[in-house]
Amino acid sequence: MKSVHLVIPDLFLPGDIAAGMSSDLRLPCLERLLGRGCSADLAPVALETLLCRIFGLQGSEIAPVAAVSAQFDGLVAGCWLRADPVHLRLQRDRVLMLANPDISADEAGAICASLNQHFAGQGMEFFAPHPQRWYVRLEGLPDIQTRPVSQLLGGDVRGSLPEGADAPRWHQLLNEMQMLLYAHPLNDVRSARSMLEINSLCLWGAADSSNLLLKQPYDAAISDDVLVEMFAAAAGIPCSRWTEQWQGVEGEGAQLLVWTGLRTALQNGDLAAWRNALLTFEAGYAKPLWDALRSGKISDLRIDIPGREGLRRVELSRRDTWKIWRKNSRLEKYSPA
Repeated sequence: MKSVHLVIPDLFLPGDIAAGMSSDLRLPCLERLLGRGCSADLAPVALETLLCRIFGLQGSEIAPVAAVSAQFDGLVAGCWLRADPVHLRLQRDRVLMLANPDISADEAGAICASLNQHFAGQGMEFFAPHPQRWYVRLEGLPDIQTRPVSQLLGGDVRGSLPEGADAPRWHQLLNEMQMLLYAHPLNDVRSARSMLEINSLCLWGAADSSNLLLKQPYDAAISDDVLVEMFAAAAGIPCSRWTEQWQGVEGEGAQLLVWTGLRTALQNGDLAAWRNALLTFEAGYAKPLWDALRSGKISDLRIDIPGREGLRRVELSRRDTWKIWRKNSRLEKYSPA
């Protein structure tokens, strides 16, 4: 039985934006997929938490991603906290968090060395196995709840500090980290080159990777997000990079598709890129998936659409594609008010 599970974060824009951005889009196959199946509106869930549920990673509702991520990046087993380098920008009455995609490995290593020197003897050690993925190794897991960096990028981060019993200590630690980064000579160099300064860290995803055991709910995965590659590697299933054209399902297994192109466009504040990406998806994925489902090449399709206001889930079988009395709605009709 061939089946597909498609995950598309941020497909539904807020109502005030959607009216101008998607009202004239022609997306017939995507609209059929959304309209013909059985739909349910569920509680909001971050993509990271959804992946934890899909792959059976036990933990709280706050996604314990650092265990999967640290293992993927070759770090030893232990208690890990992601500490990703970001840029905070004060903009009128809000503080925006921006990604820093141009950090070099040398810069990451130098700043982590400074952090380790400053926090020596405090039960934490910083590592940067990847220029954009930094970690803190801890003696034990802190009692804090955090939000994934993907939910914070491009938005106002006020009120998003860690919460929980150990939160006051981590607020103080984060303040010390920001002060060290502000005064770091590398940021003077970056500023002189008109590059974003590395003026803060995003702390999230605390987890113990010592006993990491994931389920294998799919036979293969395809995604443009390295996080899906991490989960697939931990679960022992093959993961392919996202291409413009869906190639179908090999064998009789189940396939996971996770596409974050729309989220990336929104985080960059590029609504034109959001529109163009959606048109490419319509031709390369929505139409082939619709055709495959209607012809019986796949038996069922599940679509999960995480958003800030909730998770829309749509489930379709081949039989559903012929239920023409179920009306299709334009994409903007699904947008939260």
